[in-house]
Formats: sequence, structure tokens, C-alpha cells
Amino acid sequence: MKIQNLINDGSKYLRNNNIMSYKIDSEILMSKVLKKKREYIILNPNSEVNTLQSNNFRKLIYQRSHGKPIAYLTGKKNFWNFEFKVSQDVLIPRPDTELLIEEALKITKNKSKLKVLDIGIGSGCILLSILKEKRNFYGIGVDLSKKCIDISKINALNLGVNNRIKFFKSDIDNFNYGKYDLIISNPPYINKLKLKYLEKDVFNFEPITALNGGLGGLSEIRKVIKKSSELIKKNGKFILEIAFDQKLKVLKLLTNQGFYINKVLKDYAKNDRCIVSTRI
Repeated sequence: MKIQNLINDGSKYLRNNNIMSYKIDSEILMSKVLKKKREYIILNPNSEVNTLQSNNFRKLIYQRSHGKPIAYLTGKKNFWNFEFKVSQDVLIPRPDTELLIEEALKITKNKSKLKVLDIGIGSGCILLSILKEKRNFYGIGVDLSKKCIDISKINALNLGVNNRIKFFKSDIDNFNYGKYDLIISNPPYINKLKLKYLEKDVFNFEPITALNGGLGGLSEIRKVIKKSSELIKKNGKFILEIAFDQKLKVLKLLTNQGFYINKVLKDYAKNDRCIVSTRI
């Protein structure tokens, strides 16, 4: 069967199952099956696909039609300037989280040899992107999940920064290694009672532990702020991602733990998304 015919069939099936990005998803999944770039798929619509490849494509289309995210189906996600390996054990990197990297690079523009801590490292996308951009920075990644640590180690190796990072499997409450110039964190911050209202792609497939912020969505944030106040150097910077409706409560938590608020950044939808503070 020809590439274009399969893509047309896949697109129709996804569209009928309310997948809005049906065309591009079909092309991406065909790229995965054929192990070719998407450009090849577009430029060679009449190339033949063998039976095994056709069957594999249809299986992926079926999974996508049930909401499984493209990133989990392909095992990778582009974030910042790099490609990251992902699995269902890690949260899929979001464009809004790139705000943390932008700000980290901005406030460390003329700095060198800084020690950076990422609390809840997940796939490693935040810390590894910073280390890739700042070639004399050193990083520590902490996560409660061994599977997250394993994915981060692979990504560190793929990006060539594995010699400048250490990983610790630990709850942040029990982590006491070192002092840091910069701490970054994208902790679970969704209100436990609102989890069931998330899009099905998120709720049914992404790790709930990386989303569940407890009642009010502040349980993990509170722990991260408290521990960061102990681990950060004086005048060190702390960059924290938050939910759109948490600004006032989180600002109070930060000031109570000895942080001076530098700024609150908005995401692409103009929602409060990131707080930058300094330990005083």
C-alpha cells in the first residue's frame, strides 16, 4: 500500500475519533514506522509500505485514537532546542515550561561555574537544557521515581552533559546534598480534586504523581519551597513553575521562607506561570 493512502486512512480514523491534529499525527506516526523524517513522508507519497509496516502504523493510529499522546507513541519530544526521550513514566515537556529556561539563562548570563538543582527532574528537560546552554555549569537532579532518573540519565548522555550532572533518587524532604546558586522546579501543582477534569490525553496516560499537587495543589510546592530555603545559597535564585491560580498563595509561602520576589512571569496564554525569587 502507498504511504499517502495509509496516511489518508489514518487521518480519517483519527478525525472520526475527535483527534484535532489528525493529519500531522498520521504523518508523524508514519515517520516512526518507516524510520524516516517527516519530510520524506511528504515528498514520497507514492512509495510502497510493506505489510508489517502497514500493520504497525494501524496499531499506532488505533492507540492515538484512544488519546495516547504522540510523544509516548514516538518515545520522544522536542523541547527548547533539543530532543528528549520520554516514556509514560515522565511528564511530557510543555512549551510553557521553557519560560524557566529562558529566565535561568537571562539571570545567569554573565555567570560561570554555578551549581544548579532541579527538584523533580522528570525527563531532565529543564536542567539538561540549561547545562547544554551553559557549558561550565554543574547540575544535580532529584526525583522520587527511579524510572524518571533512568530516563534523565539517557537524555544526559544523548546531550553530552552526563559528566556535569549527578542524580539522586529521593523525596525532597530527605535530600541534604550541597548548596546551590540556582534552584529550579516544576513540581506537581494540580489540585487533587481537579485531576479528573484534565484532558483525557493527560489524565489517562501521564503519571499522576507528576500532576497531583494534593488538596489545593500546594502540598508539593510547600515542600519544595521549604527545602529550597535550606539548600540555596544566600542571594541564590529560585525559579518555580506554578498553576495559573496559585500566585498569591505561593508568593506568601516564598516570603515566609525568606525569599524576595523578583518577578512573576506569564505563559503564552497570559496566565501566571513562573515565579522568580532570591534568597535574602
